[in-house]
Amino acid sequence: MRERLMLWRERIVDARPGEWRALWCAFAFHFLVLASYYVLRPIRDEIGAAGGLESLSWLFTATLAAMLAANVLFSAIAARLSRRRFIPLAYRFFIGTLVAFYLLMQVEPAGIVSWVGRAFYVWVSVFNLFVVSVFWAFMADTFDSAQGKRLFGFIAVGGTLGAVLGGTLTASLVEPLGSAGLLVLSAVLLEGAVWCVRVFPRSEGPRDLVRDDRPEWPLGGTFWSGIAHVFRSPYLLGICGFMLLHSVTSTLVYFQQADIAGSAFADRAGRTAFFAQLDIAVNVLTVLMQVFLTGRLLKWVGVGATLALLPVVSLAGFAVMALAPSLALLAGFQIARRAVNYAISRPAREVLFTVLPREDKYKAKAFTDTFVYRAGDQVGAWSYPLLRLAGLGLAGVSAVAVPLASAWLALSLWLGRRQAEQAGLSFRRNPESGVLVGDSRVAA
Repeated sequence: MRERLMLWRERIVDARPGEWRALWCAFAFHFLVLASYYVLRPIRDEIGAAGGLESLSWLFTATLAAMLAANVLFSAIAARLSRRRFIPLAYRFFIGTLVAFYLLMQVEPAGIVSWVGRAFYVWVSVFNLFVVSVFWAFMADTFDSAQGKRLFGFIAVGGTLGAVLGGTLTASLVEPLGSAGLLVLSAVLLEGAVWCVRVFPRSEGPRDLVRDDRPEWPLGGTFWSGIAHVFRSPYLLGICGFMLLHSVTSTLVYFQQADIAGSAFADRAGRTAFFAQLDIAVNVLTVLMQVFLTGRLLKWVGVGATLALLPVVSLAGFAVMALAPSLALLAGFQIARRAVNYAISRPAREVLFTVLPREDKYKAKAFTDTFVYRAGDQVGAWSYPLLRLAGLGLAGVSAVAVPLASAWLALSLWLGRRQAEQAGLSFRRNPESGVLVGDSRVAA
């Protein structure tokens, strides 16, 4: 029996003896972060659908401004504190704001559709990118490029299971607890993620292959150094371009979803349940792909071809939507697109950062994952109503997105080639232990 369990474990994840403790801790960390967010996501999506497209565009503008301020604050803190101090501090800041929103909703029960609701929408849009970006920065700083290809797919499973739990909790508890009550549940889950950072194992000897034995010092630099590094490196600019195209196309699909769902459901509870059920379907499919496909793809075809799968799915989905748009087709497109993103594209994208210096893994990555992503949201948020104003329907908007997906596909393949070059420059093998050791050299 034990031999069968060992065989199944090896089939699911190719982990080495010195990696298991850190792997399971990362799994739990990701589980709790995503569970916390997915409790909140359907509430945010319902607010966006209830407010209409005009309100949604302004909410995206407010989110971009808030994201820029959050980036400056995060970089300033990270420059002065070690990662095992600033990560818990950042997460507990979000916990404190969750408690504040809970109290505001008690004072103004109707606030979910007024200024409290709009502020909450912007806050969740900042929260979700920062907590996930910081998690993956920690992973890219802990595991090297070769380990990332083997392990990031399995670590992503933890997040997907957490997302399934979060969506399920919201779908089943939104009626008895209300939106405000779910905020408390989200805060408790996020506090669990804080403790995962505190207990994350350090290297304990030659059998421990995890790169977490370096001194815990502040990242240093200035609050704008992450941004400056992005504009000096074609590789980082390429990652920004990938994120921008991903975000623009995602926002176009999101607006199409809000456009159709806003008129397809008569009540807010029905829309919230629909969005939660969509999340559940996405995450069940994502788990299956992460367990049986992601790690194998990264090892077999490399980072570039794996990254290219999401643009290929997007290209096909937009092409089909341009021919026959409908709620059912859009729901299927969303499920396939988001599942490929979470299961395959996200782990592959995080491998891109494993070859960067520590400061760039946190500062430049935070800028790319948050501000650049939300800038793409901004482009998509204002492009969609303008395209609709120009007379384009759902089919026309989808046709406009087809060339964007094509450019995204070409950029993915280029990034894969550059990552392989960077991996050769950024790591050298220790001749005594055979373990890959970090090197600070990064090609511009």
